[in-house]
Amino acid sequence: MNNKYPVSQLEERIGYEFKDKSLLKSALSHSSYVNELTVNKYPDYQRLEFLGDAVLELSVSDFLYKNKKEMHEGDMTQLRAALVCEPTLAFCAQEIHLSDFILLGKGEDAQGSRYHDSIVSDIFEALIGAIYLDAGDDGFAKAAGFINRFVITDMEKKRLFYDAKSNLQNYVQKRSVTLEYKLVEETGPEHNRRFAVAAWINGKEISKGMGSSKKAAEQRAAYEALVILNGEREK
Repeated sequence: MNNKYPVSQLEERIGYEFKDKSLLKSALSHSSYVNELTVNKYPDYQRLEFLGDAVLELSVSDFLYKNKKEMHEGDMTQLRAALVCEPTLAFCAQEIHLSDFILLGKGEDAQGSRYHDSIVSDIFEALIGAIYLDAGDDGFAKAAGFINRFVITDMEKKRLFYDAKSNLQNYVQKRSVTLEYKLVEETGPEHNRRFAVAAWINGKEISKGMGSSKKAAEQRAAYEALVILNGEREK
């Protein structure tokens, strides 16, 4: 196993202990890992991700319908999209350090795939699917509890992250100041690059963001800038 910590630590972090540990193992297993097994092969995360994606959409929809009675259908659709998209789910997964528990083949692991948003978000959805199945008759309630805690909690923070670049662009346009993203660091081998990007407003560096792509680093830098700017406005 090439995850960094025992899965019991993940169970402790999410507040759910699996009765069927094989479901959790499958949810954390990338196809590259399973393909390298010569004996005792088992399913990878993909079918669980398919199920978890549906449970996530329904759970978020159910929450918004019941708790955002003032919202029109279009606004609920936009907010749901912000909460269940790939970058936001990868952002949510950071809270439980999900990357530390992903099982990858040697090649994928060497490429730093455990930190790629696309893989982390898929594994996050697979974890939802695994909880749904493992809990039996209480499956939807237990999965919804996980989603409420790690996705829906701090909803405005998640929406701010999702819309970070466009919100920051609106901020600078209203104030007629300049915004520029500058690549300040690029580390790692060619197949596993990590990018650091700084957001500059009116010639002053406001924040930095890290990511496995320039786009992801820019989004993180924009989010951090908005957090700082919002904090200054509240003073």
